[in-house]
Amino acid sequence: MTTPDSRTHTIDDVEGARSRLTFFKVMAFIVGVGLLVLVVEMVLSYGFGLKGEDNPLYWWPQPHGFIYMVYLVATALLGFKIGWSLTKMVLVMLAGCVPFLSFWVERRVARQVESELAAARQ
Repeated sequence: MTTPDSRTHTIDDVEGARSRLTFFKVMAFIVGVGLLVLVVEMVLSYGFGLKGEDNPLYWWPQPHGFIYMVYLVATALLGFKIGWSLTKMVLVMLAGCVPFLSFWVERRVARQVESELAAARQ
């Protein structure tokens, strides 16, 4: 049975896809680390009751939200370039909301896309 994401994609612009993959990989790593920092901020805030400037990471949620938005753009750029379904793009985007999952998804996506790029070069 062939699903839209398991079929072989024809990638016409290999270098463009490679640059988008690099952008995605960088953003997935940054979002993964940023999400772990956000978890620490939340533990300090809700677990230890450190509110406002008593919490050394009180400033982090807003920049993290911006960084996550850039991750969404990176995922969309890659997904549209290599022909992912909307469902797959949304699932990869949601992986950036779960601590440690973005690291695993980034490796899995990178392996898949790199193999597609290698096939497209031949």
